[in-house]
Amino acid sequence: MKPETVAIHAGIIEKTNTKDVTPPINLSTTFLRDKDGGYSGGHMYSRVSNPNRSALEKVIADLEYGEDACAFSSGNTAGMSLFQALKPGSHIIAPDDMYWGFKKQLQTIFQDTLEIDFIDQTDTAAITRHIRKNTVLIWTETPSNPLLKITDIEAIARIAKANNLILACDSTFASPSLQNPIKLGADIVMHSSTKYIGGHSDVLGGVLITASKNEFWEKIRNIQQIGGAVPSPFDCYLLLRSIKTLAYRMRGHCTNGMALALYLENHQGVEAVYYPGLQSHPQHEIAKRQMSNFGGMLSVLIKGDAGDARKVVNKVKLFAQATSLGGVESLIEHRASVEGPDTKTPQNLIRISAGLEHIDDLIADLEQALTPGE
Repeated sequence: MKPETVAIHAGIIEKTNTKDVTPPINLSTTFLRDKDGGYSGGHMYSRVSNPNRSALEKVIADLEYGEDACAFSSGNTAGMSLFQALKPGSHIIAPDDMYWGFKKQLQTIFQDTLEIDFIDQTDTAAITRHIRKNTVLIWTETPSNPLLKITDIEAIARIAKANNLILACDSTFASPSLQNPIKLGADIVMHSSTKYIGGHSDVLGGVLITASKNEFWEKIRNIQQIGGAVPSPFDCYLLLRSIKTLAYRMRGHCTNGMALALYLENHQGVEAVYYPGLQSHPQHEIAKRQMSNFGGMLSVLIKGDAGDARKVVNKVKLFAQATSLGGVESLIEHRASVEGPDTKTPQNLIRISAGLEHIDDLIADLEQALTPGE
């Protein structure tokens, strides 16, 4: 089946007595045993599994061409569970512009147990140079947040396999509709399902998808089930509902993202635009090869300093000045303010999540915000 069909039908795995077309929300925390003490219904306790979560994991695994998936209560928890599954003393190669939440995890929560090198992964030779005897994992993020760097998943996968390393890819900015890292050689894919998968800024979640069930994956599944940081049945229901329109929403996000990038690239108040769909993007050809479209995320360097960037985000009327991304509403933020004093993000950078409003209205809003004067 094509992804649009998978998104609608793969999650219907529970047959109910009432023959629901849309799976109902199952709020039960515990499930009946049969006479032999087994669980003929397939579920024991909702921390371990739940019909809504099983359906969500099934459809996301299918969309990412994986063998299995684990859903979590947030994107940060999904990534943290993977890091927790590594043995103490393991070495990780991570991107220099890694999402700040994960970078903060590695620098604080795991600072005494894991070793980390943050490098520019657009230079694949640098990855090879940083491999040590205790290197276990290459964590990549493409497109990256907030610099929209594109890393060559196939090239890094070859390096990982040649050195018997795990390759995990944060594909949140792309969503399963635009990029499938497992098909390109990744072992594990991570999404903050809060973003495009949820798509309406009303549900928190994260998910890991594996190319194959192996010993490392069983460690992750154990952390999910025994650690218990799982999404509620209602969260899973909302995500399943949203996935049904994911492919169609992404088309709108991509169309608006490209239009905004082209408009801003030629604006006299803009220094640079980071968007993989632009021919000026340094990894544009790689993006063309591994993505079906370029997404709704872009970052813009405003001419001037942090104050000039803040003026823009304070003047917009349609764009919501808020963090996060992937919702139907367009969002804008001065990214360095979110990341704090130790950020490496340029102070004149604003990050934009292109929503599904009419493009003429979005461009008009940015035009008035970029116009000098009070």
